[in-house]
Amino acid sequence: MSKVATRFAPSPTGALHIGGVRTALFNWLYTKNQNGTFHLRIEDTDKERSKEEYKLQIIKSLKWIGIEHDGDEYIQSKKIDDHIKVANELLKNGNAYKCYCSTEEIEEQKKRAKQKKIPYVYDRKWRDVDEKDCPKNIKPVIRFKSKIDGSSLLKDLVQGDVQIENNSIEDFIILRNDGTPTYNLSVTVDDHQMGMTHIIRGDDHKINTFKQIQIYLAMGWEVPKFAHIPLIHTLEGKKLSKRDNASTLDDYSKIGIMPDALRNYLLRLGWSYQDKEIFTLDESIKFFNLEGIGKSPSKLDISRILSMNEHYIKTIDENDLYTNLVNYCEIYKDKINTQKETKIKSSLSFLKNKAKTLEDIFNNAKYIILDEVKFNEDDLKLIDNKAKKIINEFQNEIKSLESLNKENLEPIINKLIKQNETNFKGVGQPLRIALTGSKFGPGLYDIFISLGKDDVEQRLGKIL
Repeated sequence: MSKVATRFAPSPTGALHIGGVRTALFNWLYTKNQNGTFHLRIEDTDKERSKEEYKLQIIKSLKWIGIEHDGDEYIQSKKIDDHIKVANELLKNGNAYKCYCSTEEIEEQKKRAKQKKIPYVYDRKWRDVDEKDCPKNIKPVIRFKSKIDGSSLLKDLVQGDVQIENNSIEDFIILRNDGTPTYNLSVTVDDHQMGMTHIIRGDDHKINTFKQIQIYLAMGWEVPKFAHIPLIHTLEGKKLSKRDNASTLDDYSKIGIMPDALRNYLLRLGWSYQDKEIFTLDESIKFFNLEGIGKSPSKLDISRILSMNEHYIKTIDENDLYTNLVNYCEIYKDKINTQKETKIKSSLSFLKNKAKTLEDIFNNAKYIILDEVKFNEDDLKLIDNKAKKIINEFQNEIKSLESLNKENLEPIINKLIKQNETNFKGVGQPLRIALTGSKFGPGLYDIFISLGKDDVEQRLGKIL
């Protein structure tokens, strides 16, 4: 057996779908596990809908989640001549034929099949007609001459043995009447030319696989091994489509899901290894196998993604967490000033409390990241005369302190509670609003310590 080679073959007609990401991940992990090569093929033959920006977005998305392909991208549209050449070879060796049926004829056949409640199969009208009896003024399509008798067996590496009656596969079109090749022809020629040994893709391609194997056999090419992975469904059990919310990679990165957490979630979505839940990248490669892929569809669960992300936020090295936060803010929020690095890093231990996403951390840390306090209008109304008096008294109390820590601040807060005949909230709330702009947020002492004495005094002075 030659060295393992796999591919991921998206169409650049939109943002990368989460199901596609998982397919790419499974291909990539299997290849890495087998020390093979993983290729990216851009299937851009739909000229109307294919766009360069989508191609770049696909490459960027894969890179974001940690998947890098070997070699250059393989661009399908550059290989059209090779596909047409194979169609003509199949025609020459008697494995394909010209079909002159009009669109109206085909539509009529489909309508009749629908009325009889049976699947439509082209009636093979032109299959055995002599070339000299064919019309000269009609541009034909070229159809592949599928097997009519017996059955075919696919030894699927995930689904097991899958058998199909040959007469249920129609004589499918390989070349349209405008001379352009169809999906099943192009994919087969590309996979052969690229030397693919394993085709790992969604199980909605099973019927295509039977068609493509027939082309391999007709051309005398070596047939690769196939593995069909079950699709991803919504929680309601419907097939996940591009129209669903949270169906593309961007939907996750913009709410602050980290690449490692999403990759770990997708790895476990339909694949298992013993009862292990959390995998480092190296462990993912080491343990991944096709035997661990389940046969039933998996349900995409955003709450599980959030809890996986929360686990990563709580457990990864805080330097790595800070890097993730900086990258996230650069794309989706305000760029973090490098002068704030020490303050934010030393505060991550409490900023990450109850945070499920990087966005949560950003919101918790906004009062450190932004130089100007942005006040919530309703909260600002709570700063009445009594609140200003408390802020002023606190300001006077901390003047003599060298620096702020819980030990020297606690007695001051308790003193103010007593003096003003109030409770912790009565003192803490005005101070929190003055320092962060909101009555919600991290603990009061954490806010004081993270800002430092100078910032605290300056912000309290402003509100007064």
